[in-house]
Amino acid sequence: MTTRHYILIAALWLTTASAGAQSVWNARYQQYIDQYRDCAIEQMLKWKIPASITLAQGVLESGAGQSELARRGNNHFGIKCHTSWTGPTVHRDDDARNECFRAYSSAFESFEDHSRFLATGQRYRQLFRLKLTDYQGWAHGLKAAGYATNPQYAQRLIDIIQLYKLYQYDTAKSYDKFMTQRAKDARHDGQPLHMIYVYNKNYYLYARRGDTFRSIADEIGISYKKIARYNERGRDDALQDGEIIWLKKKQKRAPKEYKHRGHYVRSGESMYSIAQKYGIRLASLYKMNHLSPDYTLRVGDELRLR
Repeated sequence: MTTRHYILIAALWLTTASAGAQSVWNARYQQYIDQYRDCAIEQMLKWKIPASITLAQGVLESGAGQSELARRGNNHFGIKCHTSWTGPTVHRDDDARNECFRAYSSAFESFEDHSRFLATGQRYRQLFRLKLTDYQGWAHGLKAAGYATNPQYAQRLIDIIQLYKLYQYDTAKSYDKFMTQRAKDARHDGQPLHMIYVYNKNYYLYARRGDTFRSIADEIGISYKKIARYNERGRDDALQDGEIIWLKKKQKRAPKEYKHRGHYVRSGESMYSIAQKYGIRLASLYKMNHLSPDYTLRVGDELRLR
């Protein structure tokens, strides 16, 4: 084998290894996407910017919400102050020392300003002639217009879009208003936001050490009295680390997949903890199992869930 062949094989191996490194699924990235996809879709329907592009830029620019700019200033897109910005600011080293970046009161404001920044900037005008489904054209156009200096910027956006199938959101016609409202109302003062999950036609999060219904309400933008009521608890009850907290009124039964199977009671479980696990109202769980509130659960009991 000639030296030239060895060089070609080595180059091919390096290219493959690089592509593989860029294709590793990251749970934190997926959580960020789940958290903000509805914001991206809302922005797409309003400003005609592909939701896939907005999400990929948010993931990349903010380190999936964990960057210093995102934590200190809710800046998810690395937008600098420029001469037109009159709002709050945060400073950090970037291309130069102590550069000025825009700061926002919520993640939603950052998404909205990002859209406005692209839609009103002369350098990005050509992008709006592209189809919403042409995410590759948008990615290369952003790089060509000077959004970022990294020569691999366009390909990194494309890799994120393809790996997490973000292109599926570019044809969306609606979005979840609960999630966009949460992004508008959330205030976290540098602390990471709780991840919100969806189950049984409801939303929930896991309480963290030190959480109260009031602190969760301040972040989510829902009355703490309502959150306590949704969880069938007293408004001043202490919360345990890892406890499930539902953000809407719970359902009367579990999802359809539990039609022919129930829940077998494990050590340490209670009717309440089981109701919380499946997002079922406690009274409904008692009723469908023909049990009274004074019934003592035994390990191995089978409970109907719907």
